[in-house]
Amino acid sequence: MDNGDNDMDTRSKNTSELSGTAGANRESICLAGGCFWGTQHFLKQIDGVVATEAGYANSDEPDPTYREVCSGRTNAAEAVMVTYDTSRVGLDFILRLFFMTIDPTSVNRQGNDHGTQYRTGIYYTSPGQVEVIDSAVGRLAEDYDLPIVVEVMPLRNFYPAEDYHQDYLDKNPGGYCHIDPRLFEVARDSSRNAAHGADSSRWKRPSDDELRRRLTDIQYDVTQNNGTEPPFTNEYWNERREGIYVDVTTGEPLFASSDKFSAGCGWPSFSRPIPGASIVERSDHTHGMVRTEVRSYAGDAHLGHVFNDGPRASGGLRYCINSAALRFIPVEDMDALGYGDYLPYVK
Repeated sequence: MDNGDNDMDTRSKNTSELSGTAGANRESICLAGGCFWGTQHFLKQIDGVVATEAGYANSDEPDPTYREVCSGRTNAAEAVMVTYDTSRVGLDFILRLFFMTIDPTSVNRQGNDHGTQYRTGIYYTSPGQVEVIDSAVGRLAEDYDLPIVVEVMPLRNFYPAEDYHQDYLDKNPGGYCHIDPRLFEVARDSSRNAAHGADSSRWKRPSDDELRRRLTDIQYDVTQNNGTEPPFTNEYWNERREGIYVDVTTGEPLFASSDKFSAGCGWPSFSRPIPGASIVERSDHTHGMVRTEVRSYAGDAHLGHVFNDGPRASGGLRYCINSAALRFIPVEDMDALGYGDYLPYVK
């Protein structure tokens, strides 16, 4: 990030006074995810987020400047105040997307930035938000071997950052950002297509009892326990028919045969998700490796991992997916089974 040499003496220095609501059907939450440039730009993509503001949260010093925050003496966190319309988007949905942008096991470091101001945090403005936050962080912890170090505490204060920090990436499209730019599109697509949460979406996650009844042992282990099936002996690694691949737990469309390619790894490989698919990507530090896990949104099912060794002509990505996490819908059955809208993506 910029070192703040151009702090503005003329900036407004007022503390935002916040309550649990910001008007009818509106609430605010303060999120710290490293450099606030990328975090603000990401959160702005979510449908239902009506306002964002970059600033300094829970500072020990009143009205700090960027330079003072960077010194570490204020104990403030770079953060983004998010105001959202509760009739359009829920806090749980926002948090699930936010978690995609951070390493929740990293202390005082995100991307290339390190220091106490770059810690991760969720600072709530209403006691009613705590249960949702605790539930979301609890689910997140299940996916990591290391402890989750995201701060969860009340928002004591929030000071808006200098004007040049606000909407920085809109003003400077090539500016520094620690967040993978692909996630901005993920936030936009998830908002448009996930109906703001699995409970109200077309693709509903079944209960655990139902999943145990419906799924085979390997399907349950892969999708619910982050398991991995053996290569070359799974159902779809060599599947060549036209059609789409959907989440075995919910039926949500994930990948199209037109984006499938032979990677020689023994698992189904795709260059991208089907347009509009709500794929969730998370940092995965299990088994002594650093990888990017891929999960379905509505079903929250483990699918596999994404790597940067795919075909360059198709974007360079390889989504390496377990067959056990998928159900294949042949092109001739798509219309009858309710997937006719996805026929244009099968070439």
